[in-house]
Amino acid sequence: MKVTRRIALTLGAAALLATGCSGTGASGGQITIGLAVSTLNNPFFVELQQGAQEMADQLGAKLTVVDAQNDATNQVNQVQTLVTQGVKAIILNPVDTLQSAPATKAAETANIPLISVDRAVEGKVAAEVASNNVSGGSLAAIELGRATSGEVAHLKGIPGASASRDRGQGFEQGLNSGNIKVVASAVADFDRAKGLNETTNLLQGHPGIKGVFAENDEMALGAIKALGARAGKDVQVVGFDGTPDGLKAIQDGTLAATIAQQPKLLGSKAVEQAVHAAKGEPVQQVVDVEVKVITAKNVAEFVK
Repeated sequence: MKVTRRIALTLGAAALLATGCSGTGASGGQITIGLAVSTLNNPFFVELQQGAQEMADQLGAKLTVVDAQNDATNQVNQVQTLVTQGVKAIILNPVDTLQSAPATKAAETANIPLISVDRAVEGKVAAEVASNNVSGGSLAAIELGRATSGEVAHLKGIPGASASRDRGQGFEQGLNSGNIKVVASAVADFDRAKGLNETTNLLQGHPGIKGVFAENDEMALGAIKALGARAGKDVQVVGFDGTPDGLKAIQDGTLAATIAQQPKLLGSKAVEQAVHAAKGEPVQQVVDVEVKVITAKNVAEFVK
């Protein structure tokens, strides 16, 4: 089955959603929106949830949040539970793009509009709220090429997540922008501890690497810990997400750059579209949230 990222709702489908989903939410007069997050054991998604909650409060909606803890099967069950609870729209940040199909199908069958956030889903969506991860990956390659030259390593996220696929694709596309060459790669599942372990293993086989690209800041921070005193000196590390810990690492000189998404904005935009969809109102079918390159030169602008 082909992954469907951007499917425009026809007027007929919009009318169906309006019929099936308008009116009061599960809590009476208040619209209830379900937010299914891949994991809250990651500062990025904690911020995404915060942005979603702030917008829900602003719009007078109730937000019901479920945490899959990076278990795709658990997430499908959680979404099916949200459906039975009668939520009026569902925001899905999938653990695994392909394995999200039963969740999206459950929402579709119940005529509940589904909004994907940060990662693509398998199936129909009313709206997609995401950053351009391919572009971000290319920017990461450019920054790593500016910071160093020679052999580098690539730490990859969860294999089934579209964000990992797209960031990796963009990184490969951007490699010709500098004099760097990927000689080793490993899957570290967007996890800091796994980033530490995998970098430690990579260094045993490639002790002379001059750089590391990690597809999120958590893995980058793990790589920095594995590198010890070498981080930011003879080995440069570039991350992705722009988390508070990532920004601090830039200030400390151990992280060369991070490609910053705006997780709070992703969450707030997703809720905004979910409320529109729940009311049967027009939605913005594709919402692109800009990514930004953060280095030591501009990190002060992003530190809260």
